[in-house]
Amino acid sequence: MSMETEGERLAELAKRRGYFFGASGAYGGAAGFYTFGPQGASLKSNVEDAWRDRFTVQEGNFEIEAPTIMPEPVFEASGHLDGFDDMLVECPECGESHRADHLIEDATAIEEAETLPIPEVEALIADHELQCPTCGAHLAGESVDDFNLMFETNIGPGSSTPGYLRPETAQGIFVEFPRIKEYARNSLPFGATQIGRAYRNEISPRKSIVRTREFTQAELEQFVDPERDEPALESVADVAVTLYPAAEQEADDGDYVETTVGAAVEEGIIGDAWIGYFLGIAQEWYERIGVDMDRFRFRQHLAGERAHYAADCWDAESEVDGDWIEIAGFAYRGDYDLSKHSEYSDDEFTIFRQFDEPKTVETAVVEPDMSVLGPEFGGAAGDVKSALEALAERDPDAFEGKTVTVEVDGETHEVDVDVANFRVETQTVSGEHITPHVIEPSFGVDRTVYTLLAHAYEEDDVGDETRTYLSLSPDVAPTDVGVFPLVSNVERLVERAEGLVDDLRESGFSVVYDDSGSIGRRYRRQDEVGTPFCVTVDRDGLEGDGPDTVTIRERDTARQVRVPVDDLVAELRAVERGGQPFDDLVDRYDLVESGTDA
Repeated sequence: MSMETEGERLAELAKRRGYFFGASGAYGGAAGFYTFGPQGASLKSNVEDAWRDRFTVQEGNFEIEAPTIMPEPVFEASGHLDGFDDMLVECPECGESHRADHLIEDATAIEEAETLPIPEVEALIADHELQCPTCGAHLAGESVDDFNLMFETNIGPGSSTPGYLRPETAQGIFVEFPRIKEYARNSLPFGATQIGRAYRNEISPRKSIVRTREFTQAELEQFVDPERDEPALESVADVAVTLYPAAEQEADDGDYVETTVGAAVEEGIIGDAWIGYFLGIAQEWYERIGVDMDRFRFRQHLAGERAHYAADCWDAESEVDGDWIEIAGFAYRGDYDLSKHSEYSDDEFTIFRQFDEPKTVETAVVEPDMSVLGPEFGGAAGDVKSALEALAERDPDAFEGKTVTVEVDGETHEVDVDVANFRVETQTVSGEHITPHVIEPSFGVDRTVYTLLAHAYEEDDVGDETRTYLSLSPDVAPTDVGVFPLVSNVERLVERAEGLVDDLRESGFSVVYDDSGSIGRRYRRQDEVGTPFCVTVDRDGLEGDGPDTVTIRERDTARQVRVPVDDLVAELRAVERGGQPFDDLVDRYDLVESGTDA
């Protein structure tokens, strides 16, 4: 390995081979924005498809696509206007803004500085004599302020409606809950997913595509009845996981807990079965798409770290370049979101829960005499009526006296109980309206791509040279197969190779054709972008007495086997999509020992 860091190697390869690079370079670029090149866009799309298959299709969930711009009241209800902040410190010399918690984490052993109160952060900056990373000026004594991360915009011209680019895809699902529940036949549990762009005006974007201002999320909102619904925990009970609970993080000798999902839920390490269920699914999914499980863990949020809506939250984290990065979050959001949107909007965010048997209940009812309220309270009469109805539902005992008092817009109004027409009725009801609880697995697609590339990066020696390759899972690799004629000046080889490209594409494979340079150089190019298999057409395969053959080369081991052309599609489908080991091909066909890999 070279002396470059893992991140530096990855950034160089990503730019050179078309995975990702800084956007708008022709105009000097803009920090926090990246373009995915041909390889990166394909890898990212494959990750999204793999996530969709597991978390939408296999779970039987609905997928929606909501707008990325939403009106201001949505984010007032969700709490983002007041609570979606990071800590900002501005350099007094160069004016550059920095995330104060990141400066502390970079310079000290403190890992989660964002959980600290601002006065303590200011004190740590002074105590450690932290300096501006841009110009070196001292930051002691500079104020640390909350900075809201949302991008603001206007909807429409003139005196337009204020809006924001969504900082997460979740609100699009919550806002549309009244419609989505109809597609679920008003029956819990059900889930809604969304894969799309989100925007956060990060103070100091860093680590390439790990922390950007525009990124892709894949989120599932699972709506459940907390008193009745339980997940199929037995299906993931035996899944082994590496956990880093809050208690272990806070202990002097804290360590990871190696256990299973079932045991962790039973012992209370994971406090909610739904969270445990999704951790188990995610563990298996990450392993399937190629995350190195020796560099992967689930870390529980500390109390001061949790979002305002989360009763509990765990992060899936991957290790890259010596740092742990969050690649997914699993939060128990309770009924916070639906209750807030019910409070702020004019729609219904509940589900009707049917009783096992009808129940007889007493219901407080008021039918105010508006002929009295109107003249007495004027324009406030309607609000007084509503306040009386709400009070009867909330506190029937308030109507026991001769008068009852309600408050409207800060003003107290007294109404005769006789005018309120209060009474208690006996009714038979078949059910009740409840506000579902929400469990949210939220995946960062860009960070997952970064993790896969970092964990797939390998170097070895083939022949007398060092080879770089990406050991990407066939499930997500940008290209399935590379097809080459051994030499490009023999018409028969070229025609056969071009025909195989057509056949493979018609069978659903992503194929690249390459006839430029030596066969060894072509292999190296495909190795470096992670193509799992290469097919080579040579004279030996077309000039024998038997059926035409070609070679299939496996990326990771550089082994080659010779297979009949007529069997090529079926064999590639078996090893690439059916999970058949390449060793099976080696056992059944001739292993090619030629020097064509050089």
